[in-house]
Amino acid sequence: MMMEAIAITRFSASSTPLLIRSMATQKPTPSATSTISSKKTATVFPLGEKGPRPSNSTSTPAVKLLTRVEQLRLLTKAEKAGLLSAAEKSGLSLSTIERLGLLSKAEEFGFLSAATDPGTPSALFSLSLGLLVLGPACVYLVPEDYPWQIGLQVVVALLSVVGGSAAFGASNLVSNLQKLK
Repeated sequence: MMMEAIAITRFSASSTPLLIRSMATQKPTPSATSTISSKKTATVFPLGEKGPRPSNSTSTPAVKLLTRVEQLRLLTKAEKAGLLSAAEKSGLSLSTIERLGLLSKAEEFGFLSAATDPGTPSALFSLSLGLLVLGPACVYLVPEDYPWQIGLQVVVALLSVVGGSAAFGASNLVSNLQKLK
C-alpha cells in the first residue's frame, strides 16, 4: 500500500501523498440461518405420470373461478349488457349448452383449467401482441401487384385485428379472474 502511495506522490502535481484504497470490500458471510430456508415438501402422485414427484407446499393458492366470478359480479354485468338475452335469441341457452356438452368439451380441451394457470394471461397477451403486429407487417410486406394479394392483405389484417383484440380482452379477463382479494 505504501509503494502505491509513493508512486502516486511522484507523479502528482502536489507533494501531498494520495492513498488509494481498494474498491472491493469483503462482504460478511451470510449466517447458516439466512441461507437455509425451511420449505415443506409433499409427495404428489400426478395423473398420467409414471411416479411420484416432490411438490413444494409454498406454491400460490388455487384460483377459485366461481368465487371470482361472483366477486366481480360478471353475470350481473353480462345481464345488464344484454349478452344473456342476445345469446338466448340466437339459440344458445343453458339447456343447449348442456345438450351439446359444451362444458365437458371445454374441460376436455383444457379451456377451463387454463383459466387457473398463472401463465395464461401472459401467453394470451403475447399472442395478442403478435397478432396485432402481424396485420401491419402483412400489409407492408405483401406486394399489391394482383387483386388476390390485396385480398390477402385485407383478410390477414382483419383476422389479426379481431384475433389480437380478442386475445387482449381474454388476457385481461383471465388476469382479473386470477387476482386474489
